[in-house]
Amino acid sequence: MIRKYHIYLSSTQDDLRVERVAVARTIWELGHIPVIPEALDPVDPIGAAIMHKNIAEADYCIVLTAYRSGASSSGEEGKSPVETDYETAVQSGVPVIGLLIGAKARWKASKKDTGPADIAALEAFKQKLQAHSHVFWNNAEDLRYKTREILTREIFLNPRNGWIPGDTAGGPSAAAVMGRLVAANEELRRHLLVQADPVRREEQVKHALGILSANKVSLSFFYTSGETWENTISSGYLRLFKLLAPELYTGKTTSEISRFLGSVLNPDLSRTVRRDYPIPSNTVKKLLADFNLLKLTGCSSGGEDEVWELSSFGREVFALYRFRRLEQALPPEGAIDLPLPEEEDAQ
Repeated sequence: MIRKYHIYLSSTQDDLRVERVAVARTIWELGHIPVIPEALDPVDPIGAAIMHKNIAEADYCIVLTAYRSGASSSGEEGKSPVETDYETAVQSGVPVIGLLIGAKARWKASKKDTGPADIAALEAFKQKLQAHSHVFWNNAEDLRYKTREILTREIFLNPRNGWIPGDTAGGPSAAAVMGRLVAANEELRRHLLVQADPVRREEQVKHALGILSANKVSLSFFYTSGETWENTISSGYLRLFKLLAPELYTGKTTSEISRFLGSVLNPDLSRTVRRDYPIPSNTVKKLLADFNLLKLTGCSSGGEDEVWELSSFGREVFALYRFRRLEQALPPEGAIDLPLPEEEDAQ
């Protein structure tokens, strides 16, 4: 049967207008009902009582935070309305989902608390949220994706009563609806089992290495003394991934990646590549997009330049690659028989 959940959304409002809309829209797209008490005043006793009742009756409570605590608008001294919502949810046994802004998010200074007490209180509150299901987001697009992911997982792992529309609670179509939901549930269960299966995971890593080994890209260079792109070379994806992976353990912008590759791969060491995009930006973005397609990297878009970082799966792939390389130093009797993809070591 079609089950819908009431999901209470708590956050400060003026600084998170766009993000609140993004989360509410995601909840709607998943077929559930966001509870967004914009019209209620938490300082007003009646408004506070209605909010308390809505939270206690909700199926889940999402707490969205950035860099404002909202403590100045609280009806209780030293405690923000958002923290009051959180405590109500915990006391009522409502599962809490934290959506916390990431350290790499680009955020206006005007939308940040400046008072030391407010900053300290907000950080302490964020620590509380991290004791529950939570994710970190970097921009509105990233927030939509991660809200969908964590809410779907929470509903699967921690199902609640929700409610069922009266016209679907019974009748001839109920069995068919239930059958479809059971099938969908089983598919999700298989997916989670695959993620937890180390043998299957190793196969995925080997497959990614194989794809990297099979693909190449043409790279051109722009020199400080030049007037156009020169010295085009062909380089394998595996070699480029090997070079970039250690750099991407911490976030790097597209321009920084172009600068790094331009310096490392420069085929004419007698000449200096220019600082800004020595390798074409569209070539670098294509390469990174392909890595992203293979789930090796993640991108937080914002401002003038994207920030790319190695994903957890990308770290697994790089770890296996390095393990195979280090293993080559073992004597033949000590080596493990794992296939090693061919790599283009020479330019």
